[in-house]
Amino acid sequence: MSEQPQRAAEVGPVVIGFDGGDSGEDALALGLLFSQALGVPAIVTVVYPGPAPISPARVDAEWVADRRRFAEQVLDQARAMVSADEPAAQVEYRAAASTSAAHGLHDMAELADASLIVVGSHGEGAEQRLFAGSTADRLFSGAHCPVGIAPRGMRARSSRELTRIGVAYVDTPEARAALDVAARFAVRAKAPLRLYTVVAGEAEVLPLFIGRDAERAFYETAREEFQDALERAIAGVPPGVQATGDVLTGEVVDVLAELDEDDVDGLFCGSRGYGPIRRVLLGGVSSRLVRQAKSPVVVVPRGD
Repeated sequence: MSEQPQRAAEVGPVVIGFDGGDSGEDALALGLLFSQALGVPAIVTVVYPGPAPISPARVDAEWVADRRRFAEQVLDQARAMVSADEPAAQVEYRAAASTSAAHGLHDMAELADASLIVVGSHGEGAEQRLFAGSTADRLFSGAHCPVGIAPRGMRARSSRELTRIGVAYVDTPEARAALDVAARFAVRAKAPLRLYTVVAGEAEVLPLFIGRDAERAFYETAREEFQDALERAIAGVPPGVQATGDVLTGEVVDVLAELDEDDVDGLFCGSRGYGPIRRVLLGGVSSRLVRQAKSPVVVVPRGD
């Protein structure tokens, strides 16, 4: 973690997937929050279908041109929604032709060397909860940079500042990668970090029939080990970043999903611990968390 202050300057733009609907507005709100806090441009992107190779060329070209015009209209919606005090140079608007929304956003992020891709949640599910839709699901299948999911209702939240960055932390390479990215964002945003470790309750972690006193000792030992790992992680955070931590008790996804706008403005978590390096791949915790969380969730690719 000692290299993070130098690496903070490498933070690239934020690519925002916008579709003109409520989920697009949620993504726009979250993406601009990160863009403003990090001091980097936002690239609002509308992806429209590219030409199909087996279609008749004339019909195909006309249809693609029509889709391009529609994409530009959707971008005009985004322009109208961006706050008047947002510096014009900090927001770019692009229409991209691709075979799918996820593929188009992947390509845009790679082209721009983006630090983050932000999309909205699926249109179904409870308000103020995440429910990642098909675009988000496909983005999670191999994005090179972190992917942020805006919960439903993000567009209506009063706070538009990144003042509290949360990290779901256990002592694993995937969680350390998430902490590394969150710390670099915190340096740029001048925001404090709060690390959350969740320990299962006694009934979940203890062997059966070992006796109550032994059960209590087993639980306390596990909690102490998690606390020690949390303190080591906090000690490795870059100088100048305020970092604190909590060891909470319960089922990990249920506990983290209840963190809301009073707790964090964004919760960073690691992705699956196997698969290609530098790719976002959802694991058991992250895949459930992006569908249940009240707060925005940023899933970080596994490191080298």
